[in-house]
Amino acid sequence: MSEWDERKRSGNAQPMKDLVDKLMSAYQLKGKLTEIDVLNRWEEMMGKAVAVRTTNLQIRSGVLIIRLNSSVMRDELLHGKQIIIERVNQTAGKQLIRDVWFE
Repeated sequence: MSEWDERKRSGNAQPMKDLVDKLMSAYQLKGKLTEIDVLNRWEEMMGKAVAVRTTNLQIRSGVLIIRLNSSVMRDELLHGKQIIIERVNQTAGKQLIRDVWFE
């Protein structure tokens, strides 16, 4: 076999993006990466005042769980749960969460 034959593309070559997408789907990582991206953008979505008072943030079974170090901030955000849900889902580009719980 010549050197050219070894380097020649096979007929079933696929773009790298397609292969990565298939792997992400096979290992069910796509949704997890979306969650991580949204959580990393918390300050952008909610502002610095909320972000500095947030001590823990996670998504479990469609529920955003927020731990804050300020009871005043918790009370304020409790009244704006629907706004939080809308911002998170808009940032995710899909319905990622359906409820918000405060710890």
